[in-house]
Amino acid sequence: MTQTSAVASGRRDLDLWPDRGWTTGRDLRWLAAVAGVYVLVQLVVVVPGSGLGWDETVYVSQVTPGTDAAFFSAPRARGITFLVAPVTALTSSVGILRGYLALLSGIGLFCAFRVWRALFPPSVLALAGGLFAGLWITVFYGPQVMPNLWVALGALFAVGCFLRAARDRSDRVALAGLGAGVAFVGLMRPTDAFWLVLPLALCVLLVRAWRSPLLLLVLAAGAVLGCAQWVVEAYVSYGGLLTRLRRASEIQGSLGWHLAFGDQMRALDGRSLCRPCDVPWRRPVTAVWWFLLPLLTTGGVLAATRLRRLPVVLVPTLVGLAMAVPYLLMIGYAAPRFLLPAYALLALPTAVCVIWISRTARPRLLVAVALGLLLAAHQSAQYTVLRGVAERGRSSQVAFGRVVAELRHQGVRPPCVITGTEAVRIAFRAGCASRQTAGHDGSITPAGLTALARDRPVAVVVTGRSGPPAYARDWRVRRLPDLPGERDCRVYLSPSPSSGSPGSSSEVRGIVPPRPVSTSSSSRR
Repeated sequence: MTQTSAVASGRRDLDLWPDRGWTTGRDLRWLAAVAGVYVLVQLVVVVPGSGLGWDETVYVSQVTPGTDAAFFSAPRARGITFLVAPVTALTSSVGILRGYLALLSGIGLFCAFRVWRALFPPSVLALAGGLFAGLWITVFYGPQVMPNLWVALGALFAVGCFLRAARDRSDRVALAGLGAGVAFVGLMRPTDAFWLVLPLALCVLLVRAWRSPLLLLVLAAGAVLGCAQWVVEAYVSYGGLLTRLRRASEIQGSLGWHLAFGDQMRALDGRSLCRPCDVPWRRPVTAVWWFLLPLLTTGGVLAATRLRRLPVVLVPTLVGLAMAVPYLLMIGYAAPRFLLPAYALLALPTAVCVIWISRTARPRLLVAVALGLLLAAHQSAQYTVLRGVAERGRSSQVAFGRVVAELRHQGVRPPCVITGTEAVRIAFRAGCASRQTAGHDGSITPAGLTALARDRPVAVVVTGRSGPPAYARDWRVRRLPDLPGERDCRVYLSPSPSSGSPGSSSEVRGIVPPRPVSTSSSSRR
């Protein structure tokens, strides 16, 4: 009797994960619904009234016609600029750009999970998609001009293609998808591509059934193709690949052994950047899911073992953990977006665990109600944080608008140059160029900046107790409206420019190449 029951139980387990493939029709309607709701929430909560952030402004300025591009520091890659270039070439509307990215991110979410349709049941894919899309981080960065969400979707797509290609060497579509996914991640963030390819290459070498020179070749080719532009740019603009890597490490606070678990935990309270992260942990409830994630991931791996589907759950788990390594162990600050690739991949074992519990635990009705309440509480907390972050973004847009209006009132109009605090965002909105004489974005000498002031307005923005640089001490000073996190804002304005050609060569006079400087806690990536 016991043996019969065990056999029956084993059959019921396998029924939860049938061997047949899954088509793209009605089986994926719930995943499509998740992607649709994801886009809708972005359009309703995040997009209206939002402005470009500091990093976004750097990326967008590279491909905006008629705009002086902001300084492009060593760690950055141009993948996200290529993604938004078709829109910025046609319009300067931030709303249209946000709407474009929101729609594109929804399509990307659907495609990234859809590639797993032959490996997971539709219920797992829909739940995994919902868990990932339900995070405030995922929603907030959907319409943002930032690369991290796209790295997450590209990595998810690539790992799914890898498993399909490893299972069926004749699946040319999966092989092509693997190479394209890795290349896409490399184009967005070359260092993330390394942490994506490394565990996949180890899987090929260590799993006998997967040993294939073709898989290794596709992984290598995708990485080389995706990172080629960044490497070439390193030699053209940064003095070589090693120099660029060393400079990128300096800007990120010198990569090394840094435990950032506590920083990442605090950042979940709605902080887009936590550097330094010596802030109080006001709402611990916002990180409850973060503590549950390792348990649910482990549960998903154990469930997959019983279901005899361990590889398709273990591989995304290992890759997700690998892609979290540099941001949890090697960087001394935190930003929630850094872990988006890990969250996307770990959503799969988490979904397996939740569905396994819902279908095997008894009494089923009580378990289902409990899980539903937990998910509802989780989504409520995520929405609360999202709404707060979105509101702060709108307030920031209004504040910068006031500053730009005051600068225009003081005669700062194109062609013009702005330096100092928040120069990048202020300059882009005002139609000016941004230049810094020091710091990570140092790109001009004080003498060069003074020379520019001879034929165009130059404005030096300072806040708090900071004083003006030596070359601006005799310039007229005016008060500015306060900026988010910055009080007592002032601007030092150069004397009225003498007659001269606005488009003369003085625009580039005094510009210097990137140079190593001491790191600053206020720098952003």
